[in-house]
Amino acid sequence: MMDPSLADAGLGDAEDDDFDALGFEDAQLPDHRYLDRELSWLAFNQRVLELAEDPALPELERANFLAIFASNLDEFFMVRVAGLKRRIITGLAVPTNVGRAPSDVLSDISREAHALQLRHAGVWTNSVRPALADAGIEISEWSELTAGERDALGEYFQAHVFPVLMPLAVDPAHPFPYISGLSLNLAIRIRNARTGRQEFARLKVPPMLPRFVEVPGASEIKRFLRLEELIANHLGDLFPGMEVLDHHAFRLTRNEDVEIEEDESENLIQALEAELLRRRFGPPIRLEITDDMDDLTLDLLVKELDITDKEVYRLPGPLDLRGLFDLSRIQRPDLRYPPHLPTTALAFQPGDNNERRDIFTSIRKRDVLVHHPYESFATSVQAFLEQAARDPHVLAIKQTLYRTSGDSPVVQALIDAAEAGKQVLALVEVKARFDEANNIVWARKLEKAGVHVVYGLVGLKTHCKLALVIREEDGMLRHYSHVGTGNYNPKTSRIYEDFGLFTADPQVGKDLTRLFNELSGYAIEKKFKRLLVAPLHLRKGLLRHIDNERQNAVDGKPAHIRIKVNSMVDEEIIDGLYRASAAGVKVDVWVRGICSLRADLPGITDNITVRSILGRYLEHSRIFAFHNNGDPQVHIGSADMMHRNLDRRVEALVRVVDPAHVEELITLFDLAMDDGTNSWHLGEGGVWMRHTVDAAGKPLIDLQDKTMSQIRRRRRSRSVR
Repeated sequence: MMDPSLADAGLGDAEDDDFDALGFEDAQLPDHRYLDRELSWLAFNQRVLELAEDPALPELERANFLAIFASNLDEFFMVRVAGLKRRIITGLAVPTNVGRAPSDVLSDISREAHALQLRHAGVWTNSVRPALADAGIEISEWSELTAGERDALGEYFQAHVFPVLMPLAVDPAHPFPYISGLSLNLAIRIRNARTGRQEFARLKVPPMLPRFVEVPGASEIKRFLRLEELIANHLGDLFPGMEVLDHHAFRLTRNEDVEIEEDESENLIQALEAELLRRRFGPPIRLEITDDMDDLTLDLLVKELDITDKEVYRLPGPLDLRGLFDLSRIQRPDLRYPPHLPTTALAFQPGDNNERRDIFTSIRKRDVLVHHPYESFATSVQAFLEQAARDPHVLAIKQTLYRTSGDSPVVQALIDAAEAGKQVLALVEVKARFDEANNIVWARKLEKAGVHVVYGLVGLKTHCKLALVIREEDGMLRHYSHVGTGNYNPKTSRIYEDFGLFTADPQVGKDLTRLFNELSGYAIEKKFKRLLVAPLHLRKGLLRHIDNERQNAVDGKPAHIRIKVNSMVDEEIIDGLYRASAAGVKVDVWVRGICSLRADLPGITDNITVRSILGRYLEHSRIFAFHNNGDPQVHIGSADMMHRNLDRRVEALVRVVDPAHVEELITLFDLAMDDGTNSWHLGEGGVWMRHTVDAAGKPLIDLQDKTMSQIRRRRRSRSVR
């Protein structure tokens, strides 16, 4: 439930306060008009798997997509499945977004996830592993090694693996050990040679060692052995005097979502640290085993882990294919995507004498829209903050930090600014899922340097991506603002597609000043001019735009809605799009992940087109564009169309006003929606179909490759001039 004080804080646009008075009528929309969000997420991960299945992609990239699929699915179980189970156990189970009982949805998830994991294992065994071998990278079995290779690996085992192994026996004197979440383990049955008694032991595969051990040899072919297989073939060294009867790999997934009860007096960091400790001991929700595990061992695991048969996933081939990330260390550029080097945005490129461009001068001239990773984060966002930290005329820097990388130059710039005597405010969201511990470390480092660190409003995550620099110029204060769609993270900026807007517009500066004051204190300010801000008014503002397009269509005027998001789940937004489509508005939705919007409702969705694009870069930007009878209203920002974003987070969208930027965003969007572009189309029954070639078998346009080439041409044309 939202803190009532938020209503007073005025986190939104005052001009939208009368939105409810518009009295939208609910058109005759069918009851079953949404797709199940959990099954839609599994459909998204299936699209990731389809990339791994694509023989046209480079071999190491296919292996990487297998690892991404595995990592994604782990998080899905740790958060979404765990959440459903928790609601059922606590008696708080409410129907899902499609009106089904959570227990029924869990059964659906189990069925679909089992099928996907089997398909995932099959892609590795039957497709990607053989393709790697054909390219000179073999993942070998122990039985395929020569005696000399085994001896060499035995020496490696004794020197690097054996010292860190910790076998744990299970007997009357040793209770069943705690199995940590996502750890890879060997279940071992042994017989005491003296007594003849059979015992059980558990051995954790050390996660700090390379998952794939290179087989020594001078051959041009690189050969690797899985670490767990190396260990399994040296179990005799771990149990001297015992007979090893059998061994099988298994892996447990636990509920690792964090539940924090906040109140005004609680020290949020201390509470979060305690909860992170408890996370390790969350209840089991999935047990993965190899398909050759015997019933005796399985029965023991099921009993001791208190897990149901539905939660057991029996898989062929190796477990935990996240380990394929380890293959990234192999130096084979011919088996990867061709390198794409980001360029510096035109406005920030060095001058004619190759001198460093003054960031503030460039932003003063006109708004600057930067498109990552095609345009460099280091020479735009990072340079902006670093110049602000050095500049003696800069008085203050205010910034939100949701996720950032270790050794972050962004964090260092804030520290440098504080040590230079500037006023620095960092709004650190310590509750960013699975980055909580990292964010706590950086929050404390910032505090020690003299940065004012705050943690936002009670009950809300601060997810907006904002930076504000206050600079004294000619006796006046000027605001330099950055509003982005992605995190201030130099590492992820190389693989996440995002937009960022730099502006010296005084109105945006005032908007951000007021918003930062609300987030760090108790200021009451309701007016935002170029921002739409959640939780109170972002949904209302978008619904106003959507209904304006609907009304224009009713009046016979051109009407078009374009929305690009990671997830489309919010029922009010979806219903607004249904009404607009039914009135004749062309509705284009570009979604990467979950999509509860349907495209197969006759008379309702006839004008709705839904596309999804996955590739070498993770499509992460959010764009909201409305035709507005020829005066386009375009926003970019941090918000997805989900309840958590619109109701339980502080999100911000900024309106893009430069006509060239508006054209750039709409042109990109229309290319993504074009039938000539490689993408997935949402069709009947919520099924996604991939389109990669045209009727003549010619490959369709790769949006990301084309965008990179267009931005490079933009740079070349400038250099020619």
